[in-house]
Amino acid sequence: MAHAENTITINRPAREVYDFLADGLNNTAWRQGVQSISLKEGKPGERGAVYSQTLTGPRGRPLAGDYRITQAEPARLLAFEVIAGPARPTGTYTLADTGGGTSVNFSLDARLPVLMRVLDSLVTRTMESEVAQLARLKQVLEGR
Repeated sequence: MAHAENTITINRPAREVYDFLADGLNNTAWRQGVQSISLKEGKPGERGAVYSQTLTGPRGRPLAGDYRITQAEPARLLAFEVIAGPARPTGTYTLADTGGGTSVNFSLDARLPVLMRVLDSLVTRTMESEVAQLARLKQVLEGR
């Protein structure tokens, strides 16, 4: 299984961080590689909401990266599963109040089909790049 994880402290209240993350329409503000995103079904940030997302894939080609929110616990936990594209990871944002800000842990896991396991290191590197973008999230939220 491919896995990547990163943690950062953001100097904002947990609810503010959660609300920003839960609204997938904010992805273009902090996630490099998100070309476009729209709410496809459900209510923004709620369990069951599906976001249609186009990512920049290999060689700059557009790649579907639609996802569904699977868990939504305000100011604590936001989980999702990717439902389109070649690799379909699950992800979790776990938030904790630090007294002066919010600790955010972002983890991604992907169980690759047998025929794709030769790409495990490539998928892991891509996921590591994705979780590293928490630094950009921090910049965006603290700059508000």
